[in-house]
Amino acid sequence: MKKTRRIIIIALLLFLPTLSVALDTNWGDDLDHAKIEAKKSGKHIFINFSGSDWCHWCIKLEKEVLNTDEFKQFAQDNLVLVNIDFPKRKKLPTELAQRNDDLASHYRVRGFPTVIILNPSSEIVTKTGYRKGGAAAYIKYLRKIISQ
Repeated sequence: MKKTRRIIIIALLLFLPTLSVALDTNWGDDLDHAKIEAKKSGKHIFINFSGSDWCHWCIKLEKEVLNTDEFKQFAQDNLVLVNIDFPKRKKLPTELAQRNDDLASHYRVRGFPTVIILNPSSEIVTKTGYRKGGAAAYIKYLRKIISQ
């Protein structure tokens, strides 16, 4: 009995990392690359303008939505993910910080979090941010947006 339990535990420990990798999302920080990927795949682009280490609503969005397995699975199937971060405690490389500033200016980001959805042709579909209701409600909202 102990041997069977040990085998099951070992099998689970070997399998769980594979499951989490399968549900992992690929966040990039290069919008130009994301546009190429979106055009090839037919997926929408989800741009998250975030203050990851200081913005209360950004942290809530990450915790309640973006870091959930439900969102990760939805994103894997439907979105190309781009994170444009404006941390205060961590220093970004100068080139990346300048690129992020330029993108925030281009998309007229006035607060954080700002989420911009682009269609596969890189045209703005909507601008949003944190929304109450957790991952299921956010995904329902996104499904409606990307199906138009």
